[in-house]
Amino acid sequence: MGEFVRVETDPDQPSVAVIRLDRPKMNALNAQVQAEIHEAALRVSADDTVRAVVLYGGERVFAAGADIKEMADMTYAAMSAHSRGLQESFTAVARIPKPVVAAITGYALGGGCELALCADFRVAAEDARIGQPEIQLGVIPGAGGTQRLPRLIGPAKAKDLIFTGRHADAAEALRIGLVDHVVPAAEVYAAAAALAARYADGPAVALRAAKQSVDAGLEVDLATGLEIERVQFSALFATEDQKTGMRSFVEQGPGKARFTGE
Repeated sequence: MGEFVRVETDPDQPSVAVIRLDRPKMNALNAQVQAEIHEAALRVSADDTVRAVVLYGGERVFAAGADIKEMADMTYAAMSAHSRGLQESFTAVARIPKPVVAAITGYALGGGCELALCADFRVAAEDARIGQPEIQLGVIPGAGGTQRLPRLIGPAKAKDLIFTGRHADAAEALRIGLVDHVVPAAEVYAAAAALAARYADGPAVALRAAKQSVDAGLEVDLATGLEIERVQFSALFATEDQKTGMRSFVEQGPGKARFTGE
């Protein structure tokens, strides 16, 4: 349990873990928070009782970005070392082998936006603001923004947000595919948890294979991606969930299987 980042269990769905950011006032992502995010990601990844994850910064704000005061006087050498840890902490979130939903309230700016990009899905409040304002500080996104954002919304839209540093409101974010759902601010966590819970009773090994296949396939050519898919697909025939799912389909019809995650 970190000082500013903790792993909780959703009270209504014990198999949904919550990575909760809690560094007042704006969840600034300093080096300690980054390290605690990394630790939390590894923890939920390794916990077999966790079947889905929600990233949540609280009712007021998701994360307003990196801690500028901490970075302002860093030298090139210092930032070269610091940035590696920053990227590694977010990559650990992106590689959680389970469905991950970001619940975005208030601001998700800079590093906050980049953290949200590491989730599989994003649920935003109607009054949320999302963006990559680093250019206004004379730098560029350094925790995946120049890479994950264009992969999600396309290069032109990503360049507009990165080049201007402007904030997108929730309606625009939904329109361009930056978020997947927009709900009233008071309903953000509940909506994100409900979305995560949709996957919590699914076949955990198959969900992991699906996530790894999609994510790895985006980084390679089509032929290599198809081979990744073929290997993952074939491997699932060694699981109990495959036997359960196909037997249930034959005997009871679709959608009635009860999976164990084995």
